[in-house]
Amino acid sequence: MEQNQDQQRHAAAQKFQAALHHLEDILQENPTEDEVASELPPISESDSQLDEDLGSIDLEALEEAVADIEQYLEEKKK
Repeated sequence: MEQNQDQQRHAAAQKFQAALHHLEDILQENPTEDEVASELPPISESDSQLDEDLGSIDLEALEEAVADIEQYLEEKKK
């Protein structure tokens, strides 16, 4: 019986190691946020202007628009 438990533990350890290797492969394939950010072109004046424009959005109006869209979608489901 002890031998069976040892075999099960060994098999579980092997599966765990395989899963770790698989995860490592996935992480190496997918770039990190820092790597992606370093590949982006520098921010231009138009991007800066866009940031300023987005900063001036009326939050209340945006919330109302979202509520209108949700209501529309609910009515469309009926």
